[in-house]
Amino acid sequence: MSARNNTDKLICVSVMGQIASPGFPGLPAEPYRLDSDGRAFLLPTYGGIVYNVSVGDSAYGWLADCIHPGVSISLKDENGNRGLNLLACVGNTAMVMSGDAKGAKGVVTGKSGRFSEHVILHFSPADREKMAIGDKINIKACGVGMTLADHPDVKLKSCSPELVDGLEVTTGNNGSLNVPVTAVIPPHLLGAGAGLTSEGGSLHIQTQDRAEIARLGLDQLRLGDIVALEDFDSSWNHGYLRGAIGIGVIGQGDSPRSGYGPGVTLVMTSMKGGINPVVTAGVNIKEVFNLQA
Repeated sequence: MSARNNTDKLICVSVMGQIASPGFPGLPAEPYRLDSDGRAFLLPTYGGIVYNVSVGDSAYGWLADCIHPGVSISLKDENGNRGLNLLACVGNTAMVMSGDAKGAKGVVTGKSGRFSEHVILHFSPADREKMAIGDKINIKACGVGMTLADHPDVKLKSCSPELVDGLEVTTGNNGSLNVPVTAVIPPHLLGAGAGLTSEGGSLHIQTQDRAEIARLGLDQLRLGDIVALEDFDSSWNHGYLRGAIGIGVIGQGDSPRSGYGPGVTLVMTSMKGGINPVVTAGVNIKEVFNLQA
């Protein structure tokens, strides 16, 4: 049976951001960073309009550091940016409100940044060509406060009603929430983001040990894939806990740095293992939302 929820009580509210320019911290050692072998590198990182990387593409192989597929937005006002980041949910509809792409519609696909700086949006490649840094994008934010009546132990984070419906989650015979996923990530591979809030930002899959990534089949991950996080609780902040299970979306790409890799935006978590990940090929928000690549 499908999972009952309280979507009829949810508040839908507008939040807005502007397309953010890619930036580099102004530390003395910048703009260079160090890869896992200690070599300096300079590559595109998060922010801006990415024309040639989209949800559905591989999370690996790009000459980039944690690249965001599609469009990244934020607000310079810190309070407003926190509201944007906390209230926007994966699957919410976004609309361009200014510039040559005005009226174009997109979808929230993830969040990123150590301090939840950006919301990541998918727009068609044709619409991206018309956009410019600073364009205003409005999101119809809905999902914060959503609960599942038969699963009080499952917390939903950054999760829209459309995502729950699109994933076709069900209540299993043992009472757990069945969620289709492409892969299960073991806790020893979860790195950057641990200890930080699970309401925004990202939790990274460490990819320095390429042999282990290949052994587990995680080298086939795509941007937008739904994955399970094993023995990891994200009820409040991200952290290791035996028996806990999280569900997230691969929101951003790989990184050459130690402790980093494809970034996961959390959407569900259960401290007591009340989620049953069902490994299913091809579970990706590109297909869930029928996105145009």
